Amino acid sequence: MTNIFPQPCDEGVIRGRQTVVPCAQASEPRILAATILGSSMAFIDGTVVNVALPALQKSLKATVLDVQWIVESYALFLAALLLAGGSLGDRFGRRRVFCSGVALFALASIGCGLAHSVSQLIVARAIQGVAGALLVPGSLAIISASFDKSRRGQAIGTWSGFTAITAGVGPVMGGWLIEHVSWRAVFFINVPLALIVLQISLLHVPESRDDDANTTLDWFGTALATVGLGTVVYGLIESSSLGFGHPLVIVTLIGGALSLAVFFLVEARSTQPMRPLALFRSRNFTAANLLTLFLYTALGGGMFFFPLNLIQVQEYSATAAGAVWLPFILILFLLSRWSGGLVKRYGGKAPLVAGPAIAALGYGLFMIPGVGGSYWTTFFPAMVVLGFGMAVSVAPLTTTVMNAVPENRAGVASGVNNAVSRIAGLLGIAVLGIVIVHSFNREFDRRLAPLDLAPDVRRAIDAQRVRLAGAEPPSSIDERTRAALKQAIDESFVFGFRLVMLTSLGLALASAVMAFTVIESK
Repeated sequence: MTNIFPQPCDEGVIRGRQTVVPCAQASEPRILAATILGSSMAFIDGTVVNVALPALQKSLKATVLDVQWIVESYALFLAALLLAGGSLGDRFGRRRVFCSGVALFALASIGCGLAHSVSQLIVARAIQGVAGALLVPGSLAIISASFDKSRRGQAIGTWSGFTAITAGVGPVMGGWLIEHVSWRAVFFINVPLALIVLQISLLHVPESRDDDANTTLDWFGTALATVGLGTVVYGLIESSSLGFGHPLVIVTLIGGALSLAVFFLVEARSTQPMRPLALFRSRNFTAANLLTLFLYTALGGGMFFFPLNLIQVQEYSATAAGAVWLPFILILFLLSRWSGGLVKRYGGKAPLVAGPAIAALGYGLFMIPGVGGSYWTTFFPAMVVLGFGMAVSVAPLTTTVMNAVPENRAGVASGVNNAVSRIAGLLGIAVLGIVIVHSFNREFDRRLAPLDLAPDVRRAIDAQRVRLAGAEPPSSIDERTRAALKQAIDESFVFGFRLVMLTSLGLALASAVMAFTVIESK
C-alpha cells in the first residue's frame, strides 16, 4: 500500500560551505513555504498589533507610553537576540532552532491573548520577541543554505513577496476580529500557522549548520546589547513625559550608551564573537546595514502612528484600517520577485538608490491629508508610492547583504541585518514618539488657548494628553465645547503626524544618499 503522507527529508545535512543537497533541490517549494509562513508569524504581529492599539487603549486604559511598550518589548528582545538566534542556527542546526522559535512564538501568542493587564501583555510580547529572534534569521539562513547563488536572489524575492502578502492578510483578519470578537483574538492567528510550519519543516526542510562554528555562545555580549538597547529606549520613551533633564532619563540614556560602548569593545576583542565585527570590513555589508537602519527607522516609527490616525482621528473601522495596508502589501508581493533579480542584472546600487528615493516621495504624500476626506484621494496614493519604493528596496537590500559575506556566515549575516532592521524600528518608535508627543502638546496648547474652559475641564483634558488622539473630552461639558475639543485633539494629532512623516522622508532620503555614495557598482 502506498504511503500517502510526505516523508521526512533525510538524504543529507547541509554543512559548512556545501550549499545544496539533492533533497533540498527537490523540496525547494516546501522550504520556501515553511520559511515564508514562519517569518510571517513575526511580521504579522508587527502589523496586526498596531491595528489593535486603539482597542488596547480603551480596554486596558493604556497611555501612549503603554502602547509604545507593548510594541517595543517585542521589538527590543527581537532586535537584541536576533544575532544570537542566527549564531545558534549556524552552530546547532538552522532547522532545529527555527522550529524551536516557531513553537515558542505560538505559546507566547496564547499568553498575549490571555493577558488581563498592560504589564502581563508586555511580558508576553517580550517572550514573543525572544521566539522571533530564533525563527526570523533561521528562515533566511535556510534559504541561503538551500539555494545556489544564481537563484538565491529570486528565492529571497519570493520570500519577501509572499511574506509581505501573508503579513498583509493579517491586519484585515485582525481588524475584523477586533470589531466582531475581541483584540485578544488577533494573537491566536499565529497558532494554526505555527502548526503548519512545524509539520512542513520537520518533513521537508533539511538540517544545515556551519561545522566550523564555535559552540561557545557570546552570552555576555548578548546581555550587554539587551541592557544597552533597553535602557536607551526606556530613556527615550520616558523623556516624552519626564523631559530630557529628568535624572531618571539622564541616567538611563548614559547607562545605555555605556553598555553599548562596552558591548562593541568586548566584541572587537573577542576571539569568537557572536557578532563578528569583521563582517563590516565589507564595504557593501556596512553600507547595506546603514541603509537598513535609516530606511526601517522611517518605516517602523512612521507606520506605528498611522493606525492611530486612521482609527482615532479619521474614524476608520479596525477592519478598514487593516485593509488600508493592502495596496502596500500587494505591490510588495507583485514586484519583490522582479526586484530580487535586479541585483543580478544591475548590481545593488541602482535599486538601492531609486527605492528609498521613491519611498521618500511616499512619506511626503502622507503629509498632505488633514482630518476627513476620501481614502482614495488621501492615503491611497501615499500607500502606493511607499509600497513601490519599498518593493524596489527590500529584496535587493537583503540580497546585497547575503552576497557580501561567505556562505558559511549566512546565519550571522542574516541575524545582523535583521537585528539592524529591528533596532531601527525600535529606535524609530521611541524617537518619533518624542516628535509626535511634543508637537501634539505644542499644537494642542495653541488650539486650547481661544477656548473658555473651566479649570476642572482643563485639568481633565490635561490628564489625558498622554493618550494623544485617544483623549476624550469630559462628558459633563456641553456638545458645542465637546465638538471643539474633539476637533482640537484631532488637528493636533494630524500636526504631529505630519512632522513624523517629514522626519521619515528625511531618513529615506538619507538611505538613498548612503547607497549612492558607498555601495559599489556592479
